[in-house]
Amino acid sequence: MTTLTRDVVRRAPKVLLHDHLDGGLRPQTILDLAADCGHQLPADDAESLARWFAESADSGSLVRYLETFDHTVAVMQTEAALARVAEECVLDLADDRVVYAEVRYAPEQHVEAGLSLDEVVAAVQAGFDAGMQATGGRIVVRQLLTAMRHQARSREVAELAVAWRERGVAGFDIAGAEAGFPPTRHLDAFEYLQRENSHFTIHAGEAFGLPSIWEAIQWCGADRLGHGVRIIDDITVHDDGSVELGRLAAYVRDKRIPLEMCPASNVQTGAAASIAEHPIGLLTDLRFRVTVNTDNRLMSQTTMTDEMWALVQAFGLRLEDLRWFTINAMKSAFLPFDERLRIIDGVVKPGYAALGAR
Repeated sequence: MTTLTRDVVRRAPKVLLHDHLDGGLRPQTILDLAADCGHQLPADDAESLARWFAESADSGSLVRYLETFDHTVAVMQTEAALARVAEECVLDLADDRVVYAEVRYAPEQHVEAGLSLDEVVAAVQAGFDAGMQATGGRIVVRQLLTAMRHQARSREVAELAVAWRERGVAGFDIAGAEAGFPPTRHLDAFEYLQRENSHFTIHAGEAFGLPSIWEAIQWCGADRLGHGVRIIDDITVHDDGSVELGRLAAYVRDKRIPLEMCPASNVQTGAAASIAEHPIGLLTDLRFRVTVNTDNRLMSQTTMTDEMWALVQAFGLRLEDLRWFTINAMKSAFLPFDERLRIIDGVVKPGYAALGAR
């Protein structure tokens, strides 16, 4: 069996389903774009700025964590800025050996300088296309269009996702503070997407508990759960080590509903006390459809390699476990079946086999 080192983890193929475009900018890019648009930043060099983002996000509060996005969104208001950020995102993910990624962002947050929602999506797609071309096809990247749960544009964004689904958009999402903004507020958008045979995921069960997860699945029909970490509240571990699943947890596992888990981010926002105490360990043992993700690479100072290596150290995972996470994610991608199969059989499995996975 291969001795699992950080370098082996780095070289392993990875699949990323939950990554925010406005949460993964390079610090130097933020500085450059801020200078172009006159936006005031809390630091004036890349190292200090990176540290500010990490410290501000490391507060244990989801609300405070979300405030850091004011600065990244502010510098992403032109077609050139969006295209640059999108292209660099692809290059950075490819450098981390990510072979497939779905990257999400909220188009409605990028119209302050006069862009239309359609122009925002086009600019991001231009950046993704340039990045994929530059990597020589080593990575496939698709957009997820997000609507903000405290706003009222979800139906409009859902229609945008459908309009772009043959041109680089894989699906739809809602995001933002959960408390007080249940997913059922956007039922019209989700019912529209279902009628259009379109895919969507919902941020649920991160800062808020089981009711958020229940609504996302049973009322809204989510294909995947963004985070879903609070499903652990419906699982009881008895003193004798036996495990009892509540009805909702059992349903999520039985239906193989994917959990887009983001360990480093969850620790920062207080959804988990530490990586070692993160529910992902138990959920993996119980064979839920667990996937590993970065959420916001800038705020959490993380990569897919970092996330996987932290789990290896905390739970003693093997290379075969990382392959399992990766295949889970690829099975759960909002990509046509034949394309998913091509990446699993042609890229993921051979990549892990070359590293010694059995």
